[in-house]
Amino acid sequence: MKSIRINGTPIEYVRLPSAHPREGAPAIVFLHEGLGSVAMWRDFPQKVADATGCEAVVYSRAGYGGSGPAALPRAVSYMHDEGLAVLPAFLSALELERPLLFGHSDGGSIALICAGGTDTPLAGVIAMAPHVMVEDISVSSIALAKIAYTSTDLPARLGKYHADVDAAFWGWNDIWLHPDFRAWNIEEYLPRIECPVLALQGEDDEYGTMAQIERIAAGARDVELVKLADCRHSPHKDQPEAVIAAVSAFLERTVEA
Repeated sequence: MKSIRINGTPIEYVRLPSAHPREGAPAIVFLHEGLGSVAMWRDFPQKVADATGCEAVVYSRAGYGGSGPAALPRAVSYMHDEGLAVLPAFLSALELERPLLFGHSDGGSIALICAGGTDTPLAGVIAMAPHVMVEDISVSSIALAKIAYTSTDLPARLGKYHADVDAAFWGWNDIWLHPDFRAWNIEEYLPRIECPVLALQGEDDEYGTMAQIERIAAGARDVELVKLADCRHSPHKDQPEAVIAAVSAFLERTVEA
């Protein structure tokens, strides 16, 4: 695992070459969910790299995994701050030219904000179970997560993946359950996205409805939707083969374009 300082904070990351590298293929940058990290992706980024011929670049945001701490409590704008400032700085520091962003949940939202709110050149965005607005189902499930964290072995299980598991969990949970967060919305960025977008969501997602990706399709110019049956909030775990197939097909279209 390597580390690089972004805006003064150490950020852990790993670069995974493809077993079948493809000349001219963009790097795929993986952005984790609200409780994710480099390690929590497990071997999925490597599988995507091998299937597509792209290098996979995976990193943990501040406050997660082995990266430095984040300023807490988080602000309502924390995903905006990541997408508009931190992510572009990270891509620039690693000299990644026209990468493809692959974001899960919060990571998907951050990728969309970056694509629509900055002039960062991108080959495309893959938004997996993203949020563009706050739904009741999201808040209800995050409230249940709070109960689980205080009454089950969830802290121990998450602790395997985070240097400071309490900071990672409460930093995410507290802001999502804050009353001010109910007005959070990123739909204003969608019409400004110039690159192609692949939006995937499970039909059984406990953190959001299909309205999330349907709003992306209504707002952005070039959007492909994939709706996955028998799939919850983590399609890369529930339906990995289907996700990799969709990503590979999307990459073919993106590279040809």
